[in-house]
Amino acid sequence: MVDVLLGLQWGDEGKGKIVDYLAKNYDIIARFQGGPNAGHTLYVKDKKVVLHTIPSGVFHGHIQNIIGNGVVLDPVTFKKECEEIESYGVDLKKNLFISQKTHIIIPTHRALDKASENAKGSAKIGSTLKGIGPAYMDKTGRNGIRVGDLLAPDFHAKYDALKEKHFQLLKQYDVVEDITEWEKEFFASLDKLRSMNIINAEYWLDDKLKQNKKILAEGAQGSMLDVDFGTYPYVTSSNTTVAGVCSGLGISAKYIDRVIGITKAYCTRVGGGPFPTELHDEVGEQLRATGNEFGATTGRPRRCGWIDLVALRYACMISGVDTLIMTKADVLNEFEWINVCTSYKVNGLETTEFPYNVCDAEIEPQYTEMRGWRRSLDDTKDLLTMPAELIKLIDVIENHTKARVKFVSNGVGRDQIVPI
Repeated sequence: MVDVLLGLQWGDEGKGKIVDYLAKNYDIIARFQGGPNAGHTLYVKDKKVVLHTIPSGVFHGHIQNIIGNGVVLDPVTFKKECEEIESYGVDLKKNLFISQKTHIIIPTHRALDKASENAKGSAKIGSTLKGIGPAYMDKTGRNGIRVGDLLAPDFHAKYDALKEKHFQLLKQYDVVEDITEWEKEFFASLDKLRSMNIINAEYWLDDKLKQNKKILAEGAQGSMLDVDFGTYPYVTSSNTTVAGVCSGLGISAKYIDRVIGITKAYCTRVGGGPFPTELHDEVGEQLRATGNEFGATTGRPRRCGWIDLVALRYACMISGVDTLIMTKADVLNEFEWINVCTSYKVNGLETTEFPYNVCDAEIEPQYTEMRGWRRSLDDTKDLLTMPAELIKLIDVIENHTKARVKFVSNGVGRDQIVPI
């Protein structure tokens, strides 16, 4: 049995904390897509830990964690991440496994990412410049290097051939990038990666499923960044919806049970791209300041706006979400009034459908104004102690998405979650 946990907005919904909270119910946590642009934040022994590639169940001793073939892995970031996790006494040799089909980000991928983004000028998509897009391009172009190749005798020949291809591409951008330091870090990190449990993951997972192990598939980024269904071209390079689970882990769809979606009580976005409910006023600034809305990976300030139920309903529909978890409800504690976007006017016509031409359309969000609860949620432990105004907000979300809100996060602590 496989449950799936997805972000339903533009990423940064708080997936790391939720996986950490739910992990006790599972035997295996599996990352199925994305790269080191992910930033899943946990608090371990009151210290903030940001995971970029390694699944968020890694601090639970009884849980096995796997990085699937749908992920692109940067060995340098991975090595640093391992060292931080191991400093807490975690034995990664026992609880972390990597698919041999996982693709690797090499230094020239980063150079290509930088050159491509710079060439876009004002049309930049807001790439994190970590080489993720070019690595996925090599994967689909059948040129990529995979983790299993690290163990092959011709690895260096494969690496040199791919690097040379990238240098030829960089010439088209009229760019000469000195990758000397990047390469030093890259090759210094490979022994760590080679020392890990590199496995034939699809067979490993099939065996676990036949043993009736419970698996939680952990997504990165958010559904509205999906390469097929997101706000294209301002999207990531992988499938962030439930469709990415089967191709990113090598499991059959028949094993998928619950689909759990995470949404903030408002919306944020990092980088370029359409954001219908974005606020450019003091309310947006208040959301950013109160919610500490700065990227866990990049540190970039996040754009902030009211919750968008048109986009949320769309994301739930695409992935068949049946369970919702609302995070950062406490960020709205001081608001006397809260706006909820329930429809759009697109080029003057009202609709509840998310438009195909979202980047070009003139979108005017239509809001329902709701009274805020104007008090702390620290003492909220269940539905009986929850403010009536928050319950009304939950009812509106459920009515629009047809999914049930089962948990509300009321603070940054790993146990600050209210079951309802």
